[in-house]
Amino acid sequence: MSLHIEAEHAGKAASLIVKGDVTIQTSPELRSELQPLFTSDVEVIHVKLEGVDFMDSSGIATLVEGLQWSKRVGGRFVLSGLTETVRDVFELAKLDTIFEIEG
Repeated sequence: MSLHIEAEHAGKAASLIVKGDVTIQTSPELRSELQPLFTSDVEVIHVKLEGVDFMDSSGIATLVEGLQWSKRVGGRFVLSGLTETVRDVFELAKLDTIFEIEG
């Protein structure tokens, strides 16, 4: 399965719209799209996951890394549109209490 990531920028906000499965094979692509967004010019990063039906531990680790990067630069890191399967993984790992999750 391939991963499709679309980036959007509006002022001091950036969004990544992610479609496909985030796995050990595709998480490096997500990481490479995320990393350049963590600058003092970007105050909030939204990762929109409506199109993600499956995420393995490497995908979760990539998002945890993004959360850590955002804290270093004083920004917000927001996840939205978690499908039921992905939300279940976050809840089981208690990550829903650590991440800012919308919708």
